[in-house]
Amino acid sequence: MASVKVACIVVMCMAVMSASVMVQAITCNQVKVSLLPCLGYLMNGGEAAPLCCSGVKIVLGAAGSSADKQTVCNCLKDAAGKYNINEQYAQELPGVCKVNVPYKISRSTNCADIRF
Repeated sequence: MASVKVACIVVMCMAVMSASVMVQAITCNQVKVSLLPCLGYLMNGGEAAPLCCSGVKIVLGAAGSSADKQTVCNCLKDAAGKYNINEQYAQELPGVCKVNVPYKISRSTNCADIRF
């Protein structure tokens, strides 16, 4: 009887631990908020604010799955049109922030093709 109780406790602990490990998908709103400090750089160039690169790293860290990366890509394309983002500055931003983005940041990028 005691071994059944122990087994139940172990199963419950595993369920709680696995539920806390589950990661929610990134949203476009999270991308926009994280990259808001980059807006000046993306529109006008110059020097990227330190908070900009922090936001870039947050977005890259949160986009773990292919679906997340596609969400980020589509969000960036949408924002590029709305905020008159300079495509050259957008393509240079990963280098400025010393991060690797595994796809071309461009309005012409087909986000559905991103699979990592």
